[in-house]
Amino acid sequence: MIVKEKIFDSFTWIDIEDANKKELEVIASKYNLSYFLMKDSLDIGHLPKYEQLHKHDFFIFRAYTSNINLNIDEIGEMSNKIAFFIFEDKLITIHRAHFSFLSIHEEKHIKLSELFLRIVGFMIDSFKTPTLEISDKITEIEKTIFLKDYRAVLIEELYYIKTQSRILKKIISITEATILKSQDKYKVSYIYQDIQDQLLNLLTVNEESVDNSSHLMNTYLSLSDQKNNEVVRLLTIFSVFFLPLTFIAGIYGMNFKFMPELDWKLGYAFALCLMAIVVVVIYLWFRRKKIL
Repeated sequence: MIVKEKIFDSFTWIDIEDANKKELEVIASKYNLSYFLMKDSLDIGHLPKYEQLHKHDFFIFRAYTSNINLNIDEIGEMSNKIAFFIFEDKLITIHRAHFSFLSIHEEKHIKLSELFLRIVGFMIDSFKTPTLEISDKITEIEKTIFLKDYRAVLIEELYYIKTQSRILKKIISITEATILKSQDKYKVSYIYQDIQDQLLNLLTVNEESVDNSSHLMNTYLSLSDQKNNEVVRLLTIFSVFFLPLTFIAGIYGMNFKFMPELDWKLGYAFALCLMAIVVVVIYLWFRRKKIL
């Protein structure tokens, strides 16, 4: 466990990193924190939330800490959270992962609500890069599918892009709802407006990514079905040609004693000509019906 304490003019910030369950129980007892809120702090995949209690407020926010090129499809794999316990004169942050942006706040005169929103702003900003990367990746896949060869795209790749964009949208939309829920108490005009603008932009891009990835998935499956149908169609045409030929060959392959054609001098040529005529008739019929 790593504990850092920073003293500002009007409050103290206690940052706790990578604490285990027993250590968190000691911290909860020391600062009189709710057992259930500490339990939420330990939940790896917990979504953003806000609870207003008698003596302090509680927040959970998430920051992106992964890579879109990895095949991940879980919230806990894509992002990590920070739990905030906000008192009048004290800010306690609890998290497992290391966040570099937590070590850059050295202004002694800063207000507690301002520091809190700054950290939240950094967490929200962490989703900007993956959001744009997913959007660019969708554009590249779209070009490959429509302008090159759709078979160069793996269905697995489309699945993970669709899933990751959906998870990003979910986290950002819940983050926006959490911020709005607490705006009356923690609204610091210039920071709050920046956060709102960030959330709006991220939500817009991610909604487009979710829609576009869904359309690409459907297009890919449609093209795959179309290709399979072409193969089945081709096999069907071949079977139509060879079925009557097999029938004729089967007749003359039967071991009956009295088959006059077997004694004909030109019987073999007759069978071949009959097969050729059948093939030509079938071909002309297909051409007339515009099947070929």
